[in-house]
Amino acid sequence: MFHFWPFWFFWPFHGLLTLVVVIVLLVVLFRHHPAPYPYAAGQVPPPGAPSARSEALAILEARYARGEIQRDEYLQKKTDLGG
Repeated sequence: MFHFWPFWFFWPFHGLLTLVVVIVLLVVLFRHHPAPYPYAAGQVPPPGAPSARSEALAILEARYARGEIQRDEYLQKKTDLGG
């Protein structure tokens, strides 16, 4: 035990140091984890990929075709979606 005598003053901080090292390792490991959504964090979808707006327009057109919404409501929502 005498060969560690220069480092005796680190002993009270051993637990804290271990915790900090574990947290830093976890941050480093998970920092480059891919986003759970395909186009999250401002990424632009590739050309030809269906956008959320076109999916919304498809749903709106299907609702109009089934008679769930009236023509006025369909046209207003289509304008709101930019279609």
